[in-house]
Amino acid sequence: MALFDERVRIVPAPRRRASRTTSIGIWSLTVAIFALLALTLLPTSFVIQQPGPVFNTLGSVQNADGKEVPLISVDGAQTYPTSGALDLLTVQVVGSRERTPSWFELALAWFDRSRAVLPIDEVFPQGQSTEQRNQESAVMMVDSQKEATAAALTHLGYDVKPMVRVYSLTDDSAATGILQKDDVIRAANGQPVTDTDALRAIINAGGGAPVTLTVDRAGSSLTETVTPKKVESGGQTLWLIGVSTLHDYDFPIDVTIQLDNVGGPSAGMMFALGMIDTLTEGDLNGGQQVAGTGTIDSAGTVGPIGGIRQKMFGAVDAGARWFLAPEANCDEVVGHVPDGLRVFSVGTLDDSLTALQTIREGGDLDALPTCGS
Repeated sequence: MALFDERVRIVPAPRRRASRTTSIGIWSLTVAIFALLALTLLPTSFVIQQPGPVFNTLGSVQNADGKEVPLISVDGAQTYPTSGALDLLTVQVVGSRERTPSWFELALAWFDRSRAVLPIDEVFPQGQSTEQRNQESAVMMVDSQKEATAAALTHLGYDVKPMVRVYSLTDDSAATGILQKDDVIRAANGQPVTDTDALRAIINAGGGAPVTLTVDRAGSSLTETVTPKKVESGGQTLWLIGVSTLHDYDFPIDVTIQLDNVGGPSAGMMFALGMIDTLTEGDLNGGQQVAGTGTIDSAGTVGPIGGIRQKMFGAVDAGARWFLAPEANCDEVVGHVPDGLRVFSVGTLDDSLTALQTIREGGDLDALPTCGS
């Protein structure tokens, strides 16, 4: 029995030529794959801004040791129970100079209303590293907490005294070996100093002459002399002693804000509202969940912030129905309010308290200022 017949010639079947449509499909798929790789690997010059964590200023947070502690705690005054929420909002930045988002990530963010694509220079200035930006943001947070405490306690009738505290010295500081971190500068050339602008004016008025400073350090009063250094900036001659300062205050009671890994000044107004609610009877918000954002100074002026669109979406995701927005941000609010959120415009601490009172008492919400009215 033969398995193969060598006399039989086997002719292979003709190979089918791919159709034009199939060829176009294969090339399109190949181009798409390479384009996707390019979108994934090519460097970009943008970052993504998106909603970050939401914190209730009336609630608790975990500290660095993982222990649950009040976000705002007070020592030296009567405190009262609170309910509901006064939420502060944060924004997360996806990307840095060291690692920018891919073009694919940017494309996804572009079509997401809750996120924004920003030029990297707008978030990370040229010459500033991520670490430097984080340090600057941390300083602004500390300053924000001080201003919020001053605004809240002043509103409640406490005597709050401003002062200038040394936060750090520059690398080439003229005050190296003379001033120290946490020194409080009370006077310059015999003139009382209560804010950084006043200190700067006295130093520059001397035209480079040595400046005599009255300093409080660890409970002792000292007199120190610093010779400023000359700096040319923007066509102007400036005289600097090389210190970064905080606008600090002597507070009659101790208020502690526990919020790690969050920077910037935009939580100021909500800090102030949380303190007032903690220090007064009743619920400032009527037990409702109210969110908001805005810087604040000791006089109670509410200032603009960044990322307000992302913060509004963060508020909705957290369950808030009401949102307090700085009036200076209204142009960014109009046309971008998420469904289910009602936004009120505020320019001062008193404005925000009026909004909360109206919400608490079930008053005429239509009479409150809004962005666009």
